[in-house]
Amino acid sequence: MPPSSLSTGFSSERNQLSGLLRTMRPRQWAKSLIVYAAIVFDGKLFRLDLFVQTTLIFLAFCLISSSVYIVNDLADREKDRRHPRKRMRPLASGQLAPRVAWVAAGLLALAALAIAFWLHFWAGWILLVYLVQNVAYSFWLKNVVIVDVMVLALGFLLRVVAGVVVVQVENFSPWLYVCVTLLALFLGFGKRRQEIVLLEGGAASHRAILSEYNLPLLDQIIGMVVTATLVSYTFYSFDATTALAHSKMLLTVPFVFYMLARYLYLVHVKQLGGAPDELLLEDRPLLVNSAFWALAVVGLIYLW
Repeated sequence: MPPSSLSTGFSSERNQLSGLLRTMRPRQWAKSLIVYAAIVFDGKLFRLDLFVQTTLIFLAFCLISSSVYIVNDLADREKDRRHPRKRMRPLASGQLAPRVAWVAAGLLALAALAIAFWLHFWAGWILLVYLVQNVAYSFWLKNVVIVDVMVLALGFLLRVVAGVVVVQVENFSPWLYVCVTLLALFLGFGKRRQEIVLLEGGAASHRAILSEYNLPLLDQIIGMVVTATLVSYTFYSFDATTALAHSKMLLTVPFVFYMLARYLYLVHVKQLGGAPDELLLEDRPLLVNSAFWALAVVGLIYLW
């Protein structure tokens, strides 16, 4: 084979691999860190065996979420070509072949399920439910108003439940399930708001469900969810029967209030219009506040 043909072949393979990695969205794996909530809030963070098991279920969720992202991009590649940013995604731009994407999605899902079932029978079933509900979202539920965001919130809740199963918690407050669900709804509706602001008049042509939303509705829903999140977290922090740090956790409420208020400030005053998870990484005050909150939680549970 001529050297030029070999060079072209290697270049094509590298291009496919690069496109596959981008489609897997490794930056989004940070969302699966929520599985560590169980081990942290149950006071078992320094149990090496449980930490390893939690890390493995975290890895399983990273792999299966990448599988879901690939399937979602396969389903949306025609619509993504009309999006100002998403048209550069590997499948929409033609960099990644659909056949390669389907094979990778299947292998990633199988690997994730194998890890989860090996860890714990119910962890495997939770991961399977996560996969099914996300595939249903990609092909159907994303077109059902309000339910589309509720399904995304369920994904976060399932991550927490999987962590609870693996750790076999003893002191995990049910209020944290409520807080995680509400925070996930906040992220989801914030994402919908970002899409409407970014796409303006062409929003519905990219994602049909966006025609069912408008900014006044989303702002009211976000305001309602923000209030409920703060109240629920306050109830959790005051719940002396389940929170290991007892009412001392009330000291962390200001951090949660600042995070929620800062996001609303960035959206309504600075007109950034970003999704909450993206603004968390891009806005330094939000990032610093989140770090202080995490340190305060660990300090109150394990040191005080």
